Amino acid sequence: MTKITVPGTQLNKNGKAIPLLGFGTAEYPFGSSDNVKECLLDAIRLGYRHFDSAVLYQSEQPLGEAVAEALELGLVNSREELFITTKLWCSDAHGVRVVPALQTSLKSLGLEYVDLYLVHWPVCVKAGEYELPVKKEDLLPFDYEGVWKAMEECQKLGLAKSIGVSNFSCKKLEKLLSISKIPPAVNQ
Repeated sequence: MTKITVPGTQLNKNGKAIPLLGFGTAEYPFGSSDNVKECLLDAIRLGYRHFDSAVLYQSEQPLGEAVAEALELGLVNSREELFITTKLWCSDAHGVRVVPALQTSLKSLGLEYVDLYLVHWPVCVKAGEYELPVKKEDLLPFDYEGVWKAMEECQKLGLAKSIGVSNFSCKKLEKLLSISKIPPAVNQ
């Protein structure tokens, strides 16, 4: 296999450069494949260093296993060579659930921090539901301020080097920017 080198760009002064090419870990139906870890190890062998995961994808544990094995095999010299992204699911988009949700993700990943933690969707559903499609009766108002303050806390605690959002419209992003102390590093 030929190893590639991927250029990156700096997200913020606290984070490291994000590789411009990343490897997504979503598959459908979610969690249906037994070979996710092997695919991720092959990607590391090829030179991928940015891996995009999410609670919804059920790929955090195999990603963590691949990272541990890559370190053990010497495919990478340290955790710092990798850029790991994961996402807050809608059922955890409640101010009090954000930090514990990231701590659960970190446990699944076997990591002390992620490089980028994203709000997966600007949607809130009742706690505990990890499924698609989201049921209309489970939808709740999205608390921009409460969720974002908790995301900022994740960065302040060192659990996430950078924080951001995913699937936000310009209007929703403007609303978030008006209340944020730490602006989102990305809108994926």
